[in-house]
Amino acid sequence: MNDESQKEKLRQHFARRVTTQARVVLDTWQKINEKPETSAAFRNDFAGSVDKLVRYAQRFEMDKYTTAGQQLLALIAEWQADSPLHTELHHRFAAAIDQLSQSTLRRTDNASDDSPHIYRRTPVYIALASDEMASRLIRQLEFFGFRAAAFSEPQALIDACALHKPETILMDVNFSNRPNAGITTVEHLQERHDTPIPIIFMSHDDGSIETRLRASRCGGEEFFYPAVDPGQLIEKIETYTHGNTVEPYRVLVLDDSRAQAKFMETVLKKAGMTAHIITDPMQIINALEEFSPEIIILDMYMPGCTGMEIARVIRQQDRFHSVPIIYLSAEEDVSKQLHAMSLGGDDFLTKPIDPKHLVATIHNRGRRARSLLALMIRDSLTGLYNHTHTLDLLDQEIVRARQKQQPLSFAMIDIDYFKRVNDNYGHPIGDRILRSLSIFLKQRLRKTDHVGRYGGEEFVIILPDTRETDARNVLNEIRERFAELQQRAGDQEFRVTFSCGIAGWHDESAQQLRERADRALYDAKARGRNCVVLATG
Repeated sequence: MNDESQKEKLRQHFARRVTTQARVVLDTWQKINEKPETSAAFRNDFAGSVDKLVRYAQRFEMDKYTTAGQQLLALIAEWQADSPLHTELHHRFAAAIDQLSQSTLRRTDNASDDSPHIYRRTPVYIALASDEMASRLIRQLEFFGFRAAAFSEPQALIDACALHKPETILMDVNFSNRPNAGITTVEHLQERHDTPIPIIFMSHDDGSIETRLRASRCGGEEFFYPAVDPGQLIEKIETYTHGNTVEPYRVLVLDDSRAQAKFMETVLKKAGMTAHIITDPMQIINALEEFSPEIIILDMYMPGCTGMEIARVIRQQDRFHSVPIIYLSAEEDVSKQLHAMSLGGDDFLTKPIDPKHLVATIHNRGRRARSLLALMIRDSLTGLYNHTHTLDLLDQEIVRARQKQQPLSFAMIDIDYFKRVNDNYGHPIGDRILRSLSIFLKQRLRKTDHVGRYGGEEFVIILPDTRETDARNVLNEIRERFAELQQRAGDQEFRVTFSCGIAGWHDESAQQLRERADRALYDAKARGRNCVVLATG
């Protein structure tokens, strides 16, 4: 090897190191961008990765990376420690990150139609052996408000994930038509990310336990064998995307040690949770009322009372009867720990607290508590609020609208000719359409809107701070888009429409509001269906 080729090899090696560090910066920004409210927890990690990038780029004389990194360092200097990013600074960061992303693209990316795109919303990546199925699935996903990209080669997928971590990946076990290439690709991908990417595996011809175990070990959340149709896949993809992301756990911490309380707050915020810290046990009632926690962490021994006594007081209130309570103590006597839990606790963590153990415990307890709550308030088929809870939410929103003197709209939706669908294609297809519409509504409405299944093929939507004319415009657009969606039943394709009635709240009772929306829905049916009608009177 001559001197020139040796230099070129070294240059390429250094370039890869800089590019790899740039992708670390982009990956950290992705975490900040996904959860702006908890961005302060990642500030120091972000600053460290950018500083390292600048040092590497300067050492290896890579000017574009140096300039982009220095711009980011200047912005980090304006970012106040322990504070989330404010909107204006966030926009400036986004522009600088975009410049870094462009520097990170390979030369061939810019000239290729298959290059990774920079999306405003994190994409879903599709890696299937069949290009035809990938294209059909992407068209369907776009109807549901997703951004998706298809890949046919492992390296292109790996490069795209390094630039923009996807919400989820749909992966064929035999990706690129090579046995188990999909699993091998995912194993390489997961090594490059601090948190695993949710993977949905599918296979046409291999459902063995060996393959399923290997897929599960590298982050496979689902495994479809034999392969399923796009409708079922979209339901699963929706489960693992940010459009369906649950709110951060609300954790109340009572610890008389300010240093310990501050440590707990830092750990919880960095894990993406919302923490409320109190150090005075006598403030517990106010904290419960104001914060409404999902999980409670109590120090066992405090001046004036014990954690066990506080737990008994909490359990005396019906609405906190099932909220998980976790004790903190240096107590290592197992019999005393069991006694403490018999008096209202659910778990026991021994000081000093291991942050990973704490976060894992909260996730486990929180997930179980939310699952139990969901069984009580959500419809089992669609995952939407059930009839009873929807009416409770409507009462709450009427109270809020009256207090804040804001508008409120209530909509009722009914799928047209739904009985024909069940008769012609079977009830499993009818159930899939109900789930399809529920996903469609959730994807296109705000987080502050409430969507419920009223019964059968009827849905209701509560739209706070929304005039009825605005509600009509939003729901009419949803109606038009849903009518374009191709539904599948085996080899057959068909379309489904819905009718909608909307009533604006006029300082009336919930029952009167519902009755007016119901009459508007009846009018929509009478006008030939597949339309949105505003209530009169």
